[in-house]
Amino acid sequence: MTATVADPTRGTSVTPLTAALIADVRAVVARGVSPERTADLVADVLRAYLTHPSLLMADQRVGSADHYTQHVLHAEPDGSFSVVALVWLPGQCTPVHDHVSWCVAGVHQGEESERRYRLVPEGAASRLVATEDVTNLLGSVCGFAPPGDIHEVRNCGAGTAISIHVYGADVVRLGSSVRRVYQRPAGE
Repeated sequence: MTATVADPTRGTSVTPLTAALIADVRAVVARGVSPERTADLVADVLRAYLTHPSLLMADQRVGSADHYTQHVLHAEPDGSFSVVALVWLPGQCTPVHDHVSWCVAGVHQGEESERRYRLVPEGAASRLVATEDVTNLLGSVCGFAPPGDIHEVRNCGAGTAISIHVYGADVVRLGSSVRRVYQRPAGE
């Protein structure tokens, strides 16, 4: 059995390792640097914790057959950041979306496929253009800040994938880190 500690901000429990991750993210966020730099620094912090099997409790590894599952591990009381575990069963994916804030994601178990996009203006309209397909393997970490954060994430593997996400916003209050959902380009 994994030891737990209470997260007094939301009445949840986390492992001691997750509590240490939260404290390290809090120290980075307190520096007050740019969103891009914050994402880079939080990525470095997350990388150090990502592959430890004791990072999550058993109930934080549970997915749903209907859709990927979000387990909020922590939301800072001042709204400055949240830490979330996303559990993906095979074939589950997000819509194409962007975010309300900087974001860092790392693969804790399995692997994830990511398609990145950019928005290209065309007169009064605009369209999405795929720019890169990335396979994020166990231990992979990426960070970004709007604009330039449009993507879709999918579990293309045969097993469960779990990723840890740190957002520069309170996802409990907002309900999500997603700012906008886009229609997938025709032909994809």
